[in-house]
Amino acid sequence: MRGNQPPAPTDSPHRRRKPDLTLPMPPRVPSLAVPLPLPPTSAPSSSLERLNRIGSGSGGTVYKVIHRPTGKLYALKVIYGNHEDTVRNQICREIEILRDVDHPNVVKCHDMFDHAGEIQVLLEYMDGGSLEETHIHQEPSLADLSRQILSGLHYLHRRKIVHRDIKPSNLLINSRKQVKIADFGVSRILAQTMDPCNSSVGTIAYMSPERIDTDINQGQYDGYAGDIWSFGVSILEFYLGRFPFAVGRQGDWASLMYAICMSQPPEAPPTASRELRDFIGCCLQRDPAKRWTAAQLLRHHFITQNMTANQVPPQAHQLLPPPPLFSSS
Repeated sequence: MRGNQPPAPTDSPHRRRKPDLTLPMPPRVPSLAVPLPLPPTSAPSSSLERLNRIGSGSGGTVYKVIHRPTGKLYALKVIYGNHEDTVRNQICREIEILRDVDHPNVVKCHDMFDHAGEIQVLLEYMDGGSLEETHIHQEPSLADLSRQILSGLHYLHRRKIVHRDIKPSNLLINSRKQVKIADFGVSRILAQTMDPCNSSVGTIAYMSPERIDTDINQGQYDGYAGDIWSFGVSILEFYLGRFPFAVGRQGDWASLMYAICMSQPPEAPPTASRELRDFIGCCLQRDPAKRWTAAQLLRHHFITQNMTANQVPPQAHQLLPPPPLFSSS
């Protein structure tokens, strides 16, 4: 026998609910609308179409790609290899740091994808390619090139980023004559995971003596000073139209090591101006402590005498070191 059920209370929440209850939406004001950011930020790699290969090196290949939804061109660096999880995580962390780098003389890193065993890095596309095999005999043009590279180097060094592989093939130019530093960070990590006998030849040509032979500076290596040496070798190569050492840059490891570590640093020829010869000398000092910094080189007379009014950075005082408080006298 079923017992008597108590009547449902009249104030049940089911009885009070109004099915047509809605909240009013605020009116849309078109003048205050903020457009959404465009790709490639967080854009899936599937929206990128590879057009052609524009470069390759140890561990990776660079492609010219188009972002189909926007039609914009980019460079896609694909890093191959079955890297261990620790190395892969280190590469990803390094790329995250590089995404925050923003300077007109440093190639912009837009995004990174980890896809099907490949690490893909989406970079700014430089339509003029690299400066490898470039001969720049006119000193004003060489000074402008040096100023742009030094501005990018100084920015990186201030952010505690050491490039470690400055050379003509890693200096890119676009149709607006902007020169930008490329291929830093990731290449440094990859070099640590490869056999040095297979990866150093070709890059060792621009290494500083103390980086090649650790006995030169009691095992102390200053990465910032090392970048300046590589910069100096590159600038002298641009001026001469050839690798400035007595051996070819593609020579064997022993010949390159002997030329860089045992011989006197190369110099600009007597036909160069006194300012250019001194500028090169400030870069190619065997003692890394005597090499000028990027900030100091931006103040060198070779740079300043060839600058036009529109080339002076708007915040030049932030690029240059403060003047001394007291004179040496």
